[in-house]
Amino acid sequence: MKKVLVISSSPRRNGNSDLLCDQFMKGAIEAGHRAEKIFLADKTIHYCTGCGACANATRPCVQKDDVAEILEKMVGADVIVLATPVYFYTMCAQLKTLIDRSCPRYTAISNKEFYFILTAADTSRAAMNRTLESLRGFTEDCLENSREKGIVFGLGVMDRGEVKETPAYREAFEMGKRI
Repeated sequence: MKKVLVISSSPRRNGNSDLLCDQFMKGAIEAGHRAEKIFLADKTIHYCTGCGACANATRPCVQKDDVAEILEKMVGADVIVLATPVYFYTMCAQLKTLIDRSCPRYTAISNKEFYFILTAADTSRAAMNRTLESLRGFTEDCLENSREKGIVFGLGVMDRGEVKETPAYREAFEMGKRI
């Protein structure tokens, strides 16, 4: 049994990427894993101020918000799902802010399996490459021994719930089952 942490960065509860998170979790739970979802919009997460107090992951962040709790869950997870709606061909601000704030603990977020969930109004997978490269910059270049295990693309969706009518809805469930 693996510990699965799903990070939903959608600003809309039950938005398309958030719905895919729920499907992924259902599949993981059905396969016998423990799964938890963090909906970032419910958390207080301040922007990094660049103060340098946490430089090189040697000291905790001086800001008092929900980031330390989220980072501890990331450290404790075996599998991390990073889900984002794609706005202007990049991850949403909520996820980028969390990644920026990971500095105090990023060296401890090691030996993880990563899955990515991306939703966009655009229908082109190639158009998602910028977003994927940003996510991979974090997971592959910054986190020790991370492994990308899968990607769910919910493309051609903009209105809340539209993703339910796409193959991505089933793919998210199946990917969760295959962890």
